[in-house]
Amino acid sequence: MPLAQTSWALPIKTKLTPEQITAIHQFLATVYQIQTVYPPKDKVFAALMATPLPQTKVVIMGQDPYHEVGQAQGLSFSVPDNVPAPPSLRNILKELTTDIGPRQSHDLTTWAQQGVLLLNAVLTVPAGQANGHAGTVWEPLTDAIITTVSEDASPKVFILWGKYAQSKRRLIDESKHLVLTSAHPSPLSAYRGFFGSRPFSKANAFLAAQNRTTIAWLK
Repeated sequence: MPLAQTSWALPIKTKLTPEQITAIHQFLATVYQIQTVYPPKDKVFAALMATPLPQTKVVIMGQDPYHEVGQAQGLSFSVPDNVPAPPSLRNILKELTTDIGPRQSHDLTTWAQQGVLLLNAVLTVPAGQANGHAGTVWEPLTDAIITTVSEDASPKVFILWGKYAQSKRRLIDESKHLVLTSAHPSPLSAYRGFFGSRPFSKANAFLAAQNRTTIAWLK
């Protein structure tokens, strides 16, 4: 389990029961054999591998990975540059253009490398079945990740788009962290408060005020 080699392993382990950890191992050992599952197995924990806990400055919560071939990378909302941007990502990039400036790349790996934890609440999905692995093994783990980030002393920004992401707000200590909420960037809801919410400049303003390095969102 690649997670065991990351800075996240120890603090997360203290928040999960041995049974929950075993269930994750067993789920991963079997589900890729019986279903077509995204992202590729070696990228399930890509968000944690790309963004170590000590470097985490921003958390952007997603629900679960993209469920079409070639899209999911293990980073919420991100797709490879050779894949067309899905609708929610198109709207994220549209808001970024309005807020700070244009970004051409669909691949958000450079955000992750700067300290943006691109975390989905559910880390795998069956092909063609959005949210098909919800309620299996992932929510206790990703709740533990959010709690771990919140407990860390360094001030951070949590960006929660839509009601599902906002349900995780209860895990965040708002006395030291900034929580930014808005409608989801999905075309079904983006015009109800996502557009114009300016999350990127607001996140950087908070980080700068806390003497933390800001995110080069256009990079």
